[in-house]
Amino acid sequence: MVIKLAIVDDRVQVRNTIQSRIEYTNEIKTIFTAINGQDFLEQVKNLNPNVRPDVVLMDIDMPELNGIQAVERASVLYPDMKFIMLTVFDDEEKIFNAIKAGANGYLLKDENIDEIIDYIKLVSENKGAVMSPAIARKALDMLVNNQKNTKDKANATITEETNLSQREISVLKGLVDGLDHKSIAQKLDLSPATVRTHMINIYRKLHVSSKTQAVGLALKKKWF
Repeated sequence: MVIKLAIVDDRVQVRNTIQSRIEYTNEIKTIFTAINGQDFLEQVKNLNPNVRPDVVLMDIDMPELNGIQAVERASVLYPDMKFIMLTVFDDEEKIFNAIKAGANGYLLKDENIDEIIDYIKLVSENKGAVMSPAIARKALDMLVNNQKNTKDKANATITEETNLSQREISVLKGLVDGLDHKSIAQKLDLSPATVRTHMINIYRKLHVSSKTQAVGLALKKKWF
């Protein structure tokens, strides 16, 4: 089956170059090209549903309607259509916004053309999202940093409410996870005696008298 493709970029040279380099394979056919997101939406609207593109290579920074805005609208109107952002940008915010808008991939324009063709095929066959290696590393770093920031904010909230130290929060988290004091000691690289001391401080600061009460309060407050 031939994959129907649309190319959206405000520079004619980019559109023509990508089209000519991709179409050496008989597996992909460019249905149309567009100069910006608005042009793309208008062209798709006027097409017979049977000839709408399966995959769209979408630039990001374009006048009138940029690529992320276009994908955000088109992914709702045409849920079966797949979108690959093809851009010179590897900015973390743009990656996040593109994925949030509904993009199925994010590739750099200097990616090898054979790789781009392979990525188009993968997305068309619903074999997952695709990313250039450099983009994937940034996306992973972004995810890790986001998780760390979320954890830091949660710990800050607990400290503000209870005056627990970061180590005491870690011990309390171990109790919530069902670990005994020896297992917590091993996990945090502490001595069992030190963990017991932290537990005593936790009980005092939380105004409880047992592990069960401490865990119950943590769950009630949704600290973890």
